[in-house]
Amino acid sequence: MEDAAATLARPVRVPLQCILSDATASPAMNTETENNRLVITATGTDRHGLVERLTGKIADSGCNIEESRMAVLGGEYTQFMLLSGPWHALSKLETQLPAFADQIGLTIHCVRTRKQENMKASAPYSVELTALDRPGTVNELAAFFARQGINIEELQTSTYLAPHTGAPMLSVVMTVAIRSNIHIATLRGDFLDYCDDLNLDATFEPVRG
Repeated sequence: MEDAAATLARPVRVPLQCILSDATASPAMNTETENNRLVITATGTDRHGLVERLTGKIADSGCNIEESRMAVLGGEYTQFMLLSGPWHALSKLETQLPAFADQIGLTIHCVRTRKQENMKASAPYSVELTALDRPGTVNELAAFFARQGINIEELQTSTYLAPHTGAPMLSVVMTVAIRSNIHIATLRGDFLDYCDDLNLDATFEPVRG
């Protein structure tokens, strides 16, 4: 009985290699998921149920939708998605997408990417603008920020008729990334002066929240 008790009390020696393997398995899997991204662009004639079928296919493949934008332009459905997931799940989805796209009548383009890394600290600012609709306005806005070396991260435009006059109007909402080495007050003043010269009614404010 004493020998049996001593045997049970004796510490069990586990090889160090096994301990390290178990401890490092989860971070490796997390790193794999973090480094795998797939951007999907889907277009086609708009009809009921397209969003449900496309997102269902993505879920069935074991991928996660991190970001998505969807709109109906004219009669065309358009959707952009950033997906993440294990390498094998993204590969499975890539392989199945061509046949699936034919099945539901969409044109789907996909490209691999990685998690975005901000090389320099930047702050998001929101730019909102209304003006009489005319060709070239969006390009003039883009040109201003391009000259400053500022990246436009989101852009949304729409047109409508002014309530009282019926004049065609343009609405622009964009998000720009302002680097920490840019003097915000000077940039804001230059931008608003630029808009005044072009008869554009604009605001330039930090993104809240």
